[in-house]
Amino acid sequence: MSGVVRAAAVQLRIDVDDPDGNRARAAEAVADAAASGAQLVVLPELACTGYVFTDRAESRRRAEPRDGRTLSAWRDLSARHRLVLVGGFAELGEDGEVYNSAALCDGGELRAVYRKAHLWDQEAEHFRPGDQRPPVLATSAGRVGLMICYDLEFPEWTRLVALAGAQVLAAPTNWPAALPRPAGERAIEVVRVQASASVNRLFVVAADRCGPERGVDWVGGSVIANPDGYPLAGPPATPTPALLLADLDLTQADDKATGPRNDVFTDRRPHLYEP
Repeated sequence: MSGVVRAAAVQLRIDVDDPDGNRARAAEAVADAAASGAQLVVLPELACTGYVFTDRAESRRRAEPRDGRTLSAWRDLSARHRLVLVGGFAELGEDGEVYNSAALCDGGELRAVYRKAHLWDQEAEHFRPGDQRPPVLATSAGRVGLMICYDLEFPEWTRLVALAGAQVLAAPTNWPAALPRPAGERAIEVVRVQASASVNRLFVVAADRCGPERGVDWVGGSVIANPDGYPLAGPPATPTPALLLADLDLTQADDKATGPRNDVFTDRRPHLYEP
């Protein structure tokens, strides 16, 4: 797909003890994004359950199958507002395992579910890692790739979606505010998003969260980066609820040239990259 697509990154207040409120806030934010002309809306990681689970029993209790309440609502929202909706949820797999997953719904249809492959810190106590590459789908809002939060920190993983033809990488995230940051510096998680956009020459729409949860604070670093790596929207000045909007000229993501003699794909020398 070519042309201009309006994308939204939704930064939500999420509370592990208020799943109904989380769902309501997500639905309201999607409606607000649609009213602003968004054709692609990205919600945070684990948008309806929250993140800081007490134990494995709680994370399993909150998990849902793909035909559960959360994805049924997201399919309806994507149909009602005629958009592509991406969001993170706790998935109860048919194998009985619990996964940290992201779903993509387009016009009322569940098109893909991606299971987070790289688990951060205590996530390994609650989730089984996914074992499939991130999908890239032709959607009504362009060719969209999916991954989740910590996946973004592996350049091999972001390169996969670029090589598969993604114009936009949609990334639900929950970035804990755990690392010290020098005064005046942007959060390193945001810097990594910008770097991934630049080295792969694609758009990245990363939707972070906010709101203290069981003693954990969050970066609140939602950002939409262009193929040069610069923010089109965000990150917000404070870790509070926000709706970021940006118009993406998808033809820019199809152009991998960085100058008259250079191209981020054709200049690769994969035979030298082998161990």
